[in-house]
Amino acid sequence: MNGMPMIFADGLMEASVNHGVARLVLAQVGAEGKPFPVGQLTVPLAQLPALANGLMGLLKQIEARAREAAPAAAPAAPEPMPSAFTFGGR
Repeated sequence: MNGMPMIFADGLMEASVNHGVARLVLAQVGAEGKPFPVGQLTVPLAQLPALANGLMGLLKQIEARAREAAPAAAPAAPEPMPSAFTFGGR
């Protein structure tokens, strides 16, 4: 992936659809715990399901590997979802 811009995002700040294009404003949580925008991912609406399915597939693989690596005697309690991001607000 040499030469491609890299954006670190740990949340989604806003999402909208206009003229057949989904626009996802990616965010990072700052030092004060408040999110700030770091970039925008734009995806043709027709391709959004394929992107979401790809991300869900990745999540399922990660969960399966975590289950394999967990000790069989003591199943780990699920961790709470992070709440440091917002949707649709500025």
